Amino acid sequence: MFKKESVKFNVGDDCPVFDGLYEYCSISGGGSMEGAARLNRGKCDVAINYAGGLHHAKKSEASGFCYLNDIVLGIIELLRYHPRVLYIDIDVHHGDGVEEAFYTTDRVMTCSFHKYGEFFPGTGELRDIGVGKGKYYAVNVPLRDGIDDATYRSVFEPVIGKIMEWYQPSAVVLQCGGDSLSGDRLGCFNLSMEGHANCVNYVKSFGIPMMVVGGGGYTMRNVARTWCFETGLLNNVVLDQELPYNEYYEYYGPDYKLDVRPSNMYNVNTPEYLDKILLGIFQNLENTKYAPSVQLNNVPNDPEDKGDEEEDTNEAKDTKGGSQYARDNMVQNDTEFY
Repeated sequence: MFKKESVKFNVGDDCPVFDGLYEYCSISGGGSMEGAARLNRGKCDVAINYAGGLHHAKKSEASGFCYLNDIVLGIIELLRYHPRVLYIDIDVHHGDGVEEAFYTTDRVMTCSFHKYGEFFPGTGELRDIGVGKGKYYAVNVPLRDGIDDATYRSVFEPVIGKIMEWYQPSAVVLQCGGDSLSGDRLGCFNLSMEGHANCVNYVKSFGIPMMVVGGGGYTMRNVARTWCFETGLLNNVVLDQELPYNEYYEYYGPDYKLDVRPSNMYNVNTPEYLDKILLGIFQNLENTKYAPSVQLNNVPNDPEDKGDEEEDTNEAKDTKGGSQYARDNMVQNDTEFY
């Protein structure tokens, strides 16, 4: 019976069952849903969930280390208040699960910058543009091996700038997969930490409510460095490269700095190839309506907002594991500083 169910939902191989899987999915999915809800309530300008970004999971199928598509759940929550949501994906892999979920609607535009070719998941061709009402609202930027900071920026900023101008989203979700960094074990791009962070900073510069989620990244010390630096940028702080000493300091050798440098990897993305990609994308965008609108509907009431601490009721503490605040409160020492 278990084998039959596991085959049905594609559980196994790269998506094995492990102890704590339900709690893991709950944290990932719940984090993005709560982040979206806080944006809807105006409690923040930027919400961050690095435990999220699982962009390969489908409606009834696990895929590519992803069991639950927290991004789709978060976007659905945003659509309760926002007429148009833009999803941007800078993971080295194509954001196929999110694209598939919104392939037939113009209320969500998906834009994925990814390696295309003999590479998982094998989707995300320039000609994949959506169907029905969603035609031309799926944007794919298929890239080749070795793309560096300058080349990536020459594609990223014109595409996102044009989408912002034409689509005018009222909320943005940015997937910050770290496997597009140089030196990633599974990736094949050559972005430095600053090149990756430039994408985050550029999207933030539009001043639109924004949810940032994690994603791939298989050289952990580089992912930790980059997400740390990008968290600072999202809070208008440029962090110093000198790392303070801590119990994990040895993991950041040999340079012990907050930096990910590019390698001498060959860039296969020629100017001619990129110009062709940009031309195709801009031609597709010209076929979209200017800022499509939606019919006004009654928005279901939100649960009463009682604040972070009051939300941790006795009922929440009775559940397995309790809430995060309750768990933190059990181990927190008032005399210690974190």
